[in-house]
Amino acid sequence: METVNFTRMIDGTAEEYAFLEHLEKQYTAKLPDRIMAALSGLENSLSGYRVSRLEHSLQSATRAYNDKRPVDYVVAALIHDVGDELAPYSHSELAASILRPFVDDRLHWIIKYHGVFQMYYYGEQMGINRHARDKFKEHPYFDDAVEFCERYDQNCFDPSFAWQPLSFFQPMVEEVFTREPLFSDAV
Repeated sequence: METVNFTRMIDGTAEEYAFLEHLEKQYTAKLPDRIMAALSGLENSLSGYRVSRLEHSLQSATRAYNDKRPVDYVVAALIHDVGDELAPYSHSELAASILRPFVDDRLHWIIKYHGVFQMYYYGEQMGINRHARDKFKEHPYFDDAVEFCERYDQNCFDPSFAWQPLSFFQPMVEEVFTREPLFSDAV
């Protein structure tokens, strides 16, 4: 079978869905490659900074790696801005959605809200509320998100920082995104 016969999902057979599941497993096995390609694309993304968005991401991940953070944390630092190109107004949520099936709730939450927490460093200069993060003050992961932005985001625009190349992180990306998901949208 090359394609299914149905045009409405309700009409699909068990054989067709088994066929599609097989193809989906092949496709999801290549998720690390697609993530690496998306990260590479950040090299020619948003301009104006002294480093590219890719270099910013590499600095973030290198700093997390140098601090001996777990592989999940390093990979989260690496991809935290991967959504910049497709979701410039909700990039944090896009990156968090990519991570969600593979990381714990704490790390997912940090990445999901890092954009709000990052405003602390530039909000005043742009006329927006730099304290927007305070709405999460009582959340158990508040301090974790503050730390992420302080150590692995706001300070990662330094062209003189010695970051690791993207290829250095490929085995880590493969480790995280080829493991069995912690959960799935499928029930």
